[in-house]
Amino acid sequence: MRIAIAMVFAVALFGAAGAHAAESYAFGNRVLTVGDSAGKLVELAGTPVHKEPVENKFGAHEAERWEFRRDDKTLFVTIRDGKVAQIDEVY
Repeated sequence: MRIAIAMVFAVALFGAAGAHAAESYAFGNRVLTVGDSAGKLVELAGTPVHKEPVENKFGAHEAERWEFRRDDKTLFVTIRDGKVAQIDEVY
């Protein structure tokens, strides 16, 4: 739920910018897919420019949201239990 709220906030923050949730994302000829390890993400995308915790309504840690800059887009990847749980592109 918090991830959905955060995504709405991100879209509002970028105004007219578009947002797109995906099950996979291509890094050249290699593909990151929901369920892949955080290690594979770092191998493909490098070090994130920002990491933020994702908490439930009680403040308990649920996941991390990693931010990457790719060309003219921002890529947000949610990591839960060491695996890619969600991939969002913001244009």
